[in-house]
Formats: sequence, C-alpha cells, structure tokens
Amino acid sequence: MGCSPLRHAVCGAGRRPPDPALCGLSAPVPDLSSEVPVPVPTMSVCPESGAAEPVGYITRVQSFSACHRLHSLHLSDEENRRVYGKCNNPNGHGHNYKVEVTVRGKIDRLTGMVMNLTDLKRCIEDVIMTPLDHKNLDQDVPYFSRVVSTTENVAVYIWTHMVTVLPPDLLHEIRIHETDKNIVVYRGE
Repeated sequence: MGCSPLRHAVCGAGRRPPDPALCGLSAPVPDLSSEVPVPVPTMSVCPESGAAEPVGYITRVQSFSACHRLHSLHLSDEENRRVYGKCNNPNGHGHNYKVEVTVRGKIDRLTGMVMNLTDLKRCIEDVIMTPLDHKNLDQDVPYFSRVVSTTENVAVYIWTHMVTVLPPDLLHEIRIHETDKNIVVYRGE
C-alpha cells in the first residue's frame, strides 16, 4: 500500500523520505527526495485556537435566456454597425447564457461550509434570474439603457448586484458563457 497524496502532508513525502509508520507501508520506501514536493495548501490560522482554517471555493451554475442589441449611444449608427457587426441588428438577438458564481471564504469549522448553498441559490435567483431571465436586456433592465449590453457589462452588472446581497468579501468571480466559445470572467477589478 502506498502513501496517498493527502497523507504526504503528514509523512513528509517529497520533502524527506516518508515514514513507513505514518504512511501505512510495511516495505522499504524508495528515496523520493529528488521528486518535486507535493504542495501543501496555504491556510490562515484561527486566532482563538491556533488551528489552521482552510479556505474553500463554491461555484453555483445557473442558466438564463435573454436578448439584446449591441449598440452604443456614444457611436454613430455607421460606427455601431462597423464595431458590432451582425450583433447590431436593430431587432436584436438572443443567448442562452450560463453564469458561474464563485464565492471564496474560510470553511466554517462548525458547519463545514463556506456558505450555505441554499442562500447562494436565493441570491442568484434575486440578482440574475428575476431581473434578467427571458428579458430584453436593453429594454427591460434600466442599467442597460445607458450601458452597452455586452457580456462584459452583464458580468459587471451581476457582480455589482451580487456584492450587495452576499456577506462582505465573499464574492470571488463571475464567469459567463455567452456561447460555447465566448466566455467572460469578472472579479470586481
């Protein structure tokens, strides 16, 4: 029986020869000191107990459908046609967007969670599904009456509203799949 990667942190494999007693090995162990060390996760330390607090990421995926027209009020009609091409069609076009909302935080030692997924699902319903699903972004969402409804700006819209409903400093990333080939990532920068 070999040493599992999880146990390397305990037995020290990759940094020094593993201790067979800690790894559960009964046969001699080859020298692994020339191998690349197994990375040990970085953890913050709890001030009360001195114990490490692991950090986790949770991603919830949600799909919504919406239509829009890429058209900037700051450009002439000719410039809009040149910049946005067929996406500037006066009648608009639609997408089946897939949004990934990722939160990052300390894993609570009592609940074992970064955040309750039921709460995250409710936030996504309030911020994404209710205002955006089956909507004309340009006509039904006031934000896009003055901002071009590119996927980049949809990501900024979602971020801006998610941070108001989530606990502070928990939101890590908004990732939107506009198509199978076009993906936008926004991290509040």
